Amino acid sequence: MSLFNRVTVQTPESVELEFTLAGIGNRTLALLIDSVVWSAILLVFLLVWGIVASQLPNYINSRNLQLWLTAIALLTSFAIYVGYFVFLETLWRGQTIGKRYAKIRVIRDDGQPAGLSQAILRALLRPIDDLFFLGMLCIILGKREKRLGDWAAGTIVVQNESPVVAATFQLSPKAQPLADELLNTAEIGKLLPDDFSVIREYLQRRTLMESKARSNLSLQLARQARQLIGLQDLPFQMTADLFLEAIYLAYQQQRS
Repeated sequence: MSLFNRVTVQTPESVELEFTLAGIGNRTLALLIDSVVWSAILLVFLLVWGIVASQLPNYINSRNLQLWLTAIALLTSFAIYVGYFVFLETLWRGQTIGKRYAKIRVIRDDGQPAGLSQAILRALLRPIDDLFFLGMLCIILGKREKRLGDWAAGTIVVQNESPVVAATFQLSPKAQPLADELLNTAEIGKLLPDDFSVIREYLQRRTLMESKARSNLSLQLARQARQLIGLQDLPFQMTADLFLEAIYLAYQQQRS
């Protein structure tokens, strides 16, 4: 019996992926670490701002100066609180410093990585979730363990698992040399486990697809994968299927 709930989501490519939800323990650990980090950033700002604010009355003579200084401090503090989560979750595709340590991340309900809009909604609603532990109650009582920010943004928080890599399908002999080349020229590490799972599912099921559907899907996946790994120019002329096979092998080699 698993201590964590599992959910199945369907990607835009009609591939079903199974994830393990992060759980209240992992999410609390991540939040504690993040709270320490953003609190340290906020403390540095307040110390610097306190020094600046204490000197400004010597140069500016205004009855409302203290009110303006307080307002600026409050607004900036809120911006640091929200901006910390928005910046890192957007930059690291659903992860913050705390989430990386806890090995969890935010994804959309369709299995895709969370983006800027999702990060903003989750961050803006975080103060409400923290109020009277509303977010914790929603996570504990809900089947998909969502806090209010997750419901609004259409996201879930999952464990950052390594997928099963055993192949049950044939690969072209030409894929291995290309995989070796990709390890040197592309950022294979930018592929998330669910990105790899989508490619693996396609390679497993492609023989069951109609020719036109297979061609369209392989081309779409190849374009997405090429963008994810930051590859500008392909090292060889190849088909979309061969490119996906090479990425599959390169990912396995990097994780082994």
